[in-house]
Amino acid sequence: MAPSRDRRPGFSRRAQYGLFVTYILGIAGAVVGAVLLALSTFNPAAFAVARAAVAEATTPVAAATGGVVRAVASVPEAIGTWWRVHDENAALRARLERARGALLVGRQARLENVRLRALLALRDRGPEVVVAARIVSTSASSTRRYGLLNAGSLQGVADGQPVRGPEGLIGRVLYVGPNTARVLLVTDAESVVPVRRTRDGRPALAAGRGDGLIDIRTIDTADGRFRPGDIFVTSGTGGMFVPGVPVARVLRAGTDSAPARPFARPDVIDYAIVHRAFMPPPPSAPTPAPTPTPTATSDS
Repeated sequence: MAPSRDRRPGFSRRAQYGLFVTYILGIAGAVVGAVLLALSTFNPAAFAVARAAVAEATTPVAAATGGVVRAVASVPEAIGTWWRVHDENAALRARLERARGALLVGRQARLENVRLRALLALRDRGPEVVVAARIVSTSASSTRRYGLLNAGSLQGVADGQPVRGPEGLIGRVLYVGPNTARVLLVTDAESVVPVRRTRDGRPALAAGRGDGLIDIRTIDTADGRFRPGDIFVTSGTGGMFVPGVPVARVLRAGTDSAPARPFARPDVIDYAIVHRAFMPPPPSAPTPAPTPTPTATSDS
């Protein structure tokens, strides 16, 4: 059966309306185009005015559409920029961490250099120096406060010799071995050091408390008041400690005694200097030789 020549879109009114609107728009576009062509040919001035009016009407729409297009086009670039910035930020953070570690090492080296320079200057000024030794360990966690030096009798260290660091007095030698020496720290409960106050020279005693601090005790009832910040140094009384070595600074006010913090902390000091006693003990009296027993002689 031959196909029908009737090309109408069936009985669908929606399809018919769509086709009708398409025809109308096509005809209207053709008419408008023809009018604009005739206007541009016979009346260019009127055509310019119409073109300007159309441009004014379509400019906001074109601007909005361009903004949307640019925003959509910039999304991939923004994502790429974010990833690039993220990677650069991670690299900078890693570099900062490395620089921070190097800075800490440099600060530690500078502090160590200052400490060693002070120790060297102290050794140069003190002709009574016996030896500069390393503090191997301290017993800060026990009830007693001892330090251990890696120098002993073979290096000239003897019992009773004072030990000090760049900041101040550490203690005195308690026991000596061939290559080691045990030091009684000034913070030990058995340690008592004669001291004097720097601002007026008033004598006192620095007694260890066993907890890392020192008690400054008065030995004179005339003025037993201690003020925060009072500095006490060795007085030289007793002939063991060299006068003028810093010992401690008072923390709180007190009447007969006051807590003080020692200047030298063995737990943060690497090296110490062993001095000879300020007044060495007198030599022991010579032992008298035994009197020879007379021998009996026979008469000839």
